[in-house]
Amino acid sequence: MSLPQIAIVGRPNVGKSSLFNRIVGRRVSIVDPTPGTTRDRVSQLVEILPPTDLPYDRARDAAPKLAELVDTGGYGVYMAEGGRFDDAGEDLTRLTPEIEAQIRAGVERATLILFVIDAQTGVTGLDERIARLVREAGRADRVLLVANKVDDDSWIGAAQDACRLGFGEPVMTSASSAFGKRAFLEAIWDRLPEWVEPVAPPEMKIAIVGRRNAGKSTLINALAGEPRVIVSEIAGTTRDSIDVRFEMDGHSFVAIDTAGVRKRKSWVDDIEYYSHQRAKAAIERADVCVLLLDAREPVTQVEKRLALELVTQHKPTVIAVNKWDLVQDKLKTSDYIDYLTQELFALDFAPLVFLSAAKGQGVDAVVRVCRNLFGQAHHRETTGRLNAVVQGILDARGPSSKLGTKAKIYYVSQIATNPPTIAIVVNKPELFEGSYERYLRNQLHEQLPFSEVPIKLVFSARKRLTPAELASRKRAGREAGDAADDDAYGD
Repeated sequence: MSLPQIAIVGRPNVGKSSLFNRIVGRRVSIVDPTPGTTRDRVSQLVEILPPTDLPYDRARDAAPKLAELVDTGGYGVYMAEGGRFDDAGEDLTRLTPEIEAQIRAGVERATLILFVIDAQTGVTGLDERIARLVREAGRADRVLLVANKVDDDSWIGAAQDACRLGFGEPVMTSASSAFGKRAFLEAIWDRLPEWVEPVAPPEMKIAIVGRRNAGKSTLINALAGEPRVIVSEIAGTTRDSIDVRFEMDGHSFVAIDTAGVRKRKSWVDDIEYYSHQRAKAAIERADVCVLLLDAREPVTQVEKRLALELVTQHKPTVIAVNKWDLVQDKLKTSDYIDYLTQELFALDFAPLVFLSAAKGQGVDAVVRVCRNLFGQAHHRETTGRLNAVVQGILDARGPSSKLGTKAKIYYVSQIATNPPTIAIVVNKPELFEGSYERYLRNQLHEQLPFSEVPIKLVFSARKRLTPAELASRKRAGREAGDAADDDAYGD
């Protein structure tokens, strides 16, 4: 049995995203009163706990149930508004068919459909329209009717009006106040299959970042092999960070589609602020990032700031040049590489991949390079090799000092992976700051198996060890077959 899906459907502003976040236990979907905020299918793996009051014979075997929770866009969002325009004057009504196609896809694949209505406004024509859509799809038996915004007992009577939709009595809850949360989650648990197939964790998480209209959603769909996110020329179509699971060459991955980034002064509402924060959070939780560029457009300050953010967070990064098929007859690859080296100098060590996401060209190469970077970031170098390399770099060129103090390195060790973090014990840490730290890092890129991933350097001054600490360090070094420890701490 495959992993069951729970799809949340309903008209705009009934609280679908708030319910999604309540079930997940943290904010994933953006919650905003603007209709149409959620446009794609936003998904998250969730664990639903069993009821606490099960009879003994059932409680013995009761266990949490795992499912993929899917939040969908508001059905009929722009028809309900009579048309809506973004800050650039684009008619967002054009997105209605694509949003509704995403909803249909969610309904057709769902094991359980949470049909959400607003108890405080009552059943509307759009609610009845969604009910017909679900019945026409042959999924009426999978519906759990949810009356949201039942903030207290006074709204229970109003919520009963939802019975006329033909899906039985609604489960009453409030996503904002958590009223009825326990009964709501228990109803979900009771409707899910008794047993689900264990899902292997993904090998790595890949965040796709870039400015608007670079083709991020198109790349995600090419990876997934299906239109999981809406692709449109309208800037800012993707508002949430969307996780899409896919497999390639027998390996499992999660691709994170993020909102397009643009200059802060161009933000027009709170949704853009939260979209920007989601993009930063996606970078933080990703194992590898793909900085997607539009080959037809020059590099802007947006991409430069993203590059700096990726380096600051020490994220392995692939620079993916999209829409290359549209310019390859006009631009030389070598000239474009030189151009990017100048414009994105903070990522001068990052590998480049040229692709056309719309045609599926180069998409596999992006994933293969991501896997290579993932391996580099998790490599652990021996202490002896690190000491020899760093000492050799210092002997060839040491940091200069106005006071004539000679820089000394006593010990080098890799203390972490992903990012590769190298601790260096020296006599004067201040001698290694600034330009020499950059020089040392560049040399390590050339001489160690970390050539294409960020390296984090941690400098510290040598301290006197107690006899017990000294003996412990020496013993650990001998056990690891690393004689360099004796020289490092013998004083």
